[in-house]
Amino acid sequence: MRDRQSNWYAVALSRTVGSKPHRVLIDGQPFVIFRSGNALHCLTDRCPHRFAPLSLGRVIDGTIQCPYHGWRFDGGGRCRGVPGLLEQTPNIAVPTHAVREQNGLIYISSGDQRGEPYSGVLSGPGTVGRIVENRVRSTLIDVAENILDATHTHFTHSALLRGLSNRRWKVKVSVTGGDGWVEARYEGEPRQEGIISRLLEGERSISVGRFMAPGIAELEFWGRDRINLSTTFHLRQEDDRHVHGFGVLAGPVQGGIGYLKALLFKPLFLIALRQDQSILTVARDNKPPGAIPVIGRLDVLRPGIEAILRGERPAVADAPFEITMEL
Repeated sequence: MRDRQSNWYAVALSRTVGSKPHRVLIDGQPFVIFRSGNALHCLTDRCPHRFAPLSLGRVIDGTIQCPYHGWRFDGGGRCRGVPGLLEQTPNIAVPTHAVREQNGLIYISSGDQRGEPYSGVLSGPGTVGRIVENRVRSTLIDVAENILDATHTHFTHSALLRGLSNRRWKVKVSVTGGDGWVEARYEGEPRQEGIISRLLEGERSISVGRFMAPGIAELEFWGRDRINLSTTFHLRQEDDRHVHGFGVLAGPVQGGIGYLKALLFKPLFLIALRQDQSILTVARDNKPPGAIPVIGRLDVLRPGIEAILRGERPAVADAPFEITMEL
């Protein structure tokens, strides 16, 4: 079993971080990312002088300049200049955070750095992928469960993912987990009765839905002997109202056929994302204050995801189970 313990959050597309500082939020905490030559840096987005956002300033000679009084800080967070001061620069620093860049995404670790950023079950040579970005007014638990929930697809994504025909299959679902992760393995559905499956996936043997800390929701769809398609969503709670995510859609090159399929990745999945965004938003707005949702028998991953987000070991890690459902 690979290491699934990580504190890395995907926070930005590589191409969005250029010569200007870039601000991101994780649970309401502000961070600023900026480039200095070939180096990438991440600081707390707060000048210690009067707490102005450094991200509203600019990058000068490898330092980031506060927009309020012009104090400048280097990539290590150290103060390197105070305009107008003729004495020694004060020994003041802004907190720094680990930052990585890979496969078109920028990751930061806001706490104790553990492991390396997770790119996805399908990444590297022999694969082709596309990245989609999405922001929705919701909660991390609701967005993650929505991505991994099989039963809503007949209705929210009718014809796109399932529901193109009235056929349903009895599917065996095996649910397991461990420290920082839970997953459900589905067997018995030869393919989803939807446009995306017919165009991109082909014959199916199994599918897997997985959640990993701190906010990764991943789906993988297997043919007879390999993964035909995977989607890896990197999610984070920006503030108490919004979830920001990057979805990495990937498949095997397949002698070039994968590149043709990739042309359909974004437009089709963007339709699905808009459908999810719509139902998540209206459900949040319709929820009474303090209401607790009902957890049904088919909500197989919800309890585990909730436990992980609380920092607990999911119960299913010690008591895996199976259930048969109709999809």
